[in-house]
Amino acid sequence: MTADRAGSPAAQGFRLPAEWEPHAATWLGWPANRADWPGKFAPIPWVYGEIVRKLAPGEICRIIAQDRIERQARRLLARAGVDPARVEFFDFPSDRGWTRDSGPVFLKREGPPAEVAVAGFRFNAWAKYPDWARDAEIPARAAERLGLRRLTARIGSLPFVLEGGSIDVNGVGALLTTEECLLDPAVQVRNPGFTRADYEAIFRQYLGIETVIWLGAGIAGDDTHGHVDDLCRFVKPDTVVLCQETNSRDANHRALAENRGRLEGARLAPRRAGLHVAHLPMPAPLTFDGHRLPASYANFYIGNGVVLVPTFNDANDRIALGILAELFPDRRVLGIHALDLVWGLGTIHCLTHEVPAAPMA
Repeated sequence: MTADRAGSPAAQGFRLPAEWEPHAATWLGWPANRADWPGKFAPIPWVYGEIVRKLAPGEICRIIAQDRIERQARRLLARAGVDPARVEFFDFPSDRGWTRDSGPVFLKREGPPAEVAVAGFRFNAWAKYPDWARDAEIPARAAERLGLRRLTARIGSLPFVLEGGSIDVNGVGALLTTEECLLDPAVQVRNPGFTRADYEAIFRQYLGIETVIWLGAGIAGDDTHGHVDDLCRFVKPDTVVLCQETNSRDANHRALAENRGRLEGARLAPRRAGLHVAHLPMPAPLTFDGHRLPASYANFYIGNGVVLVPTFNDANDRIALGILAELFPDRRVLGIHALDLVWGLGTIHCLTHEVPAAPMA
């Protein structure tokens, strides 16, 4: 099922860092597929421009874009006031721009020898869409371009499928995920026949995980079928934020309450300490063209010096920003208008992927 434990990345000292650890860069895939935002594509590049403008002072932004799209992106970023020295373009073929899931997952070890490597997980468009073959090659292309090793994860002879938005980690051995996303035997099955124990073995061997916290279902409108980054995130090694829906008639109320119960019983290795749980509100339900959208403040991105939070012209925007500002006192917590962005069924975290800073030799 998996690589030999003695030769696994974790046995070599690799781990998946927490998002708040120092970054060398952030990856984004510049929007090019109009089908992701049907009828609302025009403002989307400007939202990307605002994301880059707020990230670039603290870290390099690595943007996947080809030919005409790169030229358009450069012009837009110049108009937005982004320093071109803070942006690097990568001419990789791609299908869509959801870099959290299709982009490279970076592992890190402190050494000796110190190293950053790319985890060789496979992307298959959430086991739902047909346009994924070019996106699936991006991690290998990135590893080659950056001169990094790629540590391929396999199930026998088959590649192991995993999206970045389906997991969240604290950097010291704990991981959040959902049963709906990874264990449903019939809907959007990433790794057919894989059990809870199989996933935990992969997480242990490839990501350095000791404790897996299994939540239940994700939020309404999420076409990934339960990504955890729309409902619950680590903000400190011993603290998570969980979305909370107070309206008992809302589709999200029951699932989020059940997940709260699971977190209250969770324990972290090695001392079996409990988790601290802070609560984020949910915005009022958003629909467009008859579709419930996965609007959530939990889809924030932690950069160097900033936390970018999706906002929805909702009364709870200010409350969510205030809660996150208290949890990240060393960073500026900034809202990004996401009413148009969420029509693509994802927001800021879905579009970004961090590159950890190189460890000290």
